[in-house]
Amino acid sequence: MKKKLVVLSGAGISAESGVPTFRDSDGLWEGHDVMEVATPEGWKKNPALVMDFYNQRRKRALEVFPNRGHEILAELEAEFDVTVVTQNVDNLHERAGSSHVIHLHGSLFESRSSKDENLVYPIEGWELKLGDLCEKGSQLRPNIVWFGEMVPLMEVAAGYAAKADFFIVVGTSMVVYPAAGLINYVPHDALKFVVDPKLPDIGSDPTIRMFAEKASTGMEKVKLALAEWR
Repeated sequence: MKKKLVVLSGAGISAESGVPTFRDSDGLWEGHDVMEVATPEGWKKNPALVMDFYNQRRKRALEVFPNRGHEILAELEAEFDVTVVTQNVDNLHERAGSSHVIHLHGSLFESRSSKDENLVYPIEGWELKLGDLCEKGSQLRPNIVWFGEMVPLMEVAAGYAAKADFFIVVGTSMVVYPAAGLINYVPHDALKFVVDPKLPDIGSDPTIRMFAEKASTGMEKVKLALAEWR
């Protein structure tokens, strides 16, 4: 039986592929106040603006490609039972070949009903329009977890983390909660790897190996380190 490997990925791994990171240093998200484009209130105030914002992000996500960091995570499935828990809303993990991806913050490539969050639909191409309705007749919105909304898959992700033999953190500052708390569910004796140019402050622990590198080069080193545990 393959050992269980759980990954928490963040904006850094996608940034290497050319996907803009979550927020600029001035607090704006690609020129927009996050309250305008990433909250239920922003959606109610100006759904056309929100729709266009995500359409442009979706269009951009289709123009980029997985990088070596994504590819290595997919390759690890040959040796381990891999679950990728990502804070990213792009589909680069899937395009690289990862078969079990949990999108904590939703997916750019899905829409959902404005009235029934259980009605979720795939988006073909890059455009979702005002007037696109769910089967109950309500406007479809991006299936993104906005600020102020619950993270419905956190409990599911925590369940996988609690059974991990190995845990990898890649491309995340570990400051966005509840995702950053996922490491607290991992068994204490599980071997943990952290890959990011700016290593997060998560304390000292003999079970944690740190790599102050970008995802592509750092994951090569993690893959070599894992080779001794197959």
